Amino acid sequence: MDFPRALRERRTRRHLSQLDLALRAGTTQRHLSFIESGRSVPGRKMVVRLAESLELPLRERNELLLAAGYAPAYPESALDDPVLAPVRTAIDHILRGHLPYPALVVDRNGDLIAANSAFDRITEGVSPELFGPGTNIYRLALHPDGLAPRIRNLAEWARHILARLGHLEELRAELTGYVPQLDPSAGLLGFAVPLHLQTSYGELHLITTVTTFATAVDVTLAELKLEAFLPADAATAEALSVAAAGAAAASD
Repeated sequence: MDFPRALRERRTRRHLSQLDLALRAGTTQRHLSFIESGRSVPGRKMVVRLAESLELPLRERNELLLAAGYAPAYPESALDDPVLAPVRTAIDHILRGHLPYPALVVDRNGDLIAANSAFDRITEGVSPELFGPGTNIYRLALHPDGLAPRIRNLAEWARHILARLGHLEELRAELTGYVPQLDPSAGLLGFAVPLHLQTSYGELHLITTVTTFATAVDVTLAELKLEAFLPADAATAEALSVAAAGAAAASD
């Protein structure tokens, strides 16, 4: 990778001038101009400062360091590495804490890491090949053998899903082919894009929240996302509570 070009592309992508970035990184516009033109070779600390000032994800910071000829600064541990054992414990605790509402954890590509038992309310009836550890939740959402046939507002929800796939071009192209040319309904969507999903417990109206480990300095941990599905109305909250009670009674 050409470091000057890589730096310039990341700066312009964030709509920052050379002066803006120089001020953030504690250097001068002249020095930054020399770096971007290849006339000056930055030290490792300067590359780290520039990456931090650009607020790049940890993976991109490592890529920028490699492009400049330096070793990566941030480790990328396997999720089953003992060093991340506290993280796995925390994930399990958080997933259980969201019950009776569905919640799951995915990696940067949307591949499933873990889910709580309430997520079964959402995935009932989907093809087994589309759901399980390592499968892709975006494909699960829009595949004809996944959730798509039961999503009552498929046009809005598909647009919401596809907008999240900017770095996954092949997957976006695949999923776009599954979505019919539907026009989103007229009018305002409200305060969030909802998911209207038909289930055996009635039509659920759900909104989602996404949580990340904000202070992570490990690439794997920084890229994990916990997505929780919360009821958008009282009827959905009641249906999920009834479903949880039924599942608990069945397991006794």
